Order: sequence, then structure tokens, then C-alpha cells
Amino acid sequence: MSSPERADVVAEIVLSVPGVAGLHPGMFGEVGTYLPGRRVAGIRFNDDTIAVHIAIRDGADARETAAAVRAAVSKGWPGVAVDVTVEDVIGDGVGDD
Repeated sequence: MSSPERADVVAEIVLSVPGVAGLHPGMFGEVGTYLPGRRVAGIRFNDDTIAVHIAIRDGADARETAAAVRAAVSKGWPGVAVDVTVEDVIGDGVGDD
């Protein structure tokens, strides 16, 4: 079994943070990491930064949730800046038919 891609590891960490509803690809779908045959939306690696774009749950504090995401990701990548952008707020029942 191959080791997980770093984008998948970051995504798993981010999605485990309370208040995070999901990853977000950005306004025009510009935020993502391309892997063979697929894309991880909402995560982008630069030379010295990890950009994380998220949607939060309605009622979650945006600043606290972003800080918690930053802290969680930073544990796995010490010394790398983690920029968190809250792109959307998802209310209860959104997407349920």
C-alpha cells in the first residue's frame, strides 16, 4: 500500500476540526491539489505555505474555527505557514431534499 498523499492527509486533518463543514474549491474553483486521476479541492501547497479553504457550519465562530484548522495542520507541518480562508457558511439542512 502506498503512503497517502499529503493533500489527503491535510484534508483529513481539516475535516476533523469541529465546525468545519467541508473543504471549498474557492470562488472559481481555483484552490486545489491535482493528483493522478483526481483533485483534492480546498488544499493548495506553495513553496512555504499551505492554503486551506473551508466551509464552516452555521453557528461556528469563523475566527475560532480558522484558528483551530491552522493549529491542527501546523502540528503536521511545523514551520510552514498555514493560511485558512473561510469561503462559506453551511446551514442545517442545506443540500437535503
